[in-house]
Formats: sequence, C-alpha cells, structure tokens
Amino acid sequence: MKATTVLAAALLLVAGSAYAQSTARCPALPANSGLSWERMDGSGYTFCKAIREADGHQVLAVMITRDAPFRPRRGNRVEEVWIDGAENWWYRSELSGSSGVEVRETLVELDRDHVAHISLRASNDEELTTSKSLAEALRFDDVRLSIN
Repeated sequence: MKATTVLAAALLLVAGSAYAQSTARCPALPANSGLSWERMDGSGYTFCKAIREADGHQVLAVMITRDAPFRPRRGNRVEEVWIDGAENWWYRSELSGSSGVEVRETLVELDRDHVAHISLRASNDEELTTSKSLAEALRFDDVRLSIN
C-alpha cells in the first residue's frame, strides 16, 4: 500500500514538472514555453493573457466565465483539435479594423457551469501555428479545482 502511494505521488510530481507554474485561476502553461500569465479578475470572470517573456507580446488569452462572450458558428469551423483531453474546434474569427490578422477562438467546457474561451491572434502562418500549439497544450486541472 505504501509503495502504491509513493509511486502515485512520484508520478504526480513528474507530470506536474512538465508544466510551468500557473496562478490557480489560469491554466497551466507548458514548461519552457517562455510565457507567463497576466491575470485580471472581474465580477464573474477571470481573464488570463499569456505574455511572451522575451518581447512582451500577447500570444493568447483565456477568459474563464459562466457565460462566454464567444458564440461558435458551425460555418466558421476550421480545424478539429484536442485541448485538455477534450475534443474541440478552432473557429475563424475577425478583429475589427485589423487586416492581415488571423484570429482563432474556441471554448473548453470546464464543468457544468464554467467555460474557458481561448482566443489568439497572429500576423502570419508561423505565429498562428505556434499559438495554436501552445493553446492546445494548456491544462485546466488547477482551474477546475479553484472554481469548485
């Protein structure tokens, strides 16, 4: 019994070390991503911006709330994806007044009452691919614990 407990604890430590520290209300960022969270809490939501430490550029944003401002439209689906073990879709969107900017959004259900709205903007295909990969590597375990 003790060996099982020790093994389970060791596995949790190893799994946890693969992801960077996160604030309890923002998802875990991949380790060595070069990103850190800027968090803003509001009435009924938490807004997290992943900022690239090297240049201060926002790579993606996550809004955790009961009612997401984003409403997915089937016609805007562009790519099926798995985020935090759940099947999702990336949706094409637009940013008013910004030509040449690719915008992608998706929703991740966290529990019966909360969703995470992930959004990203990119000025070229390489940036878009990198940002999507980072978003797809987010882990929401700590977020789920903090909202329950």
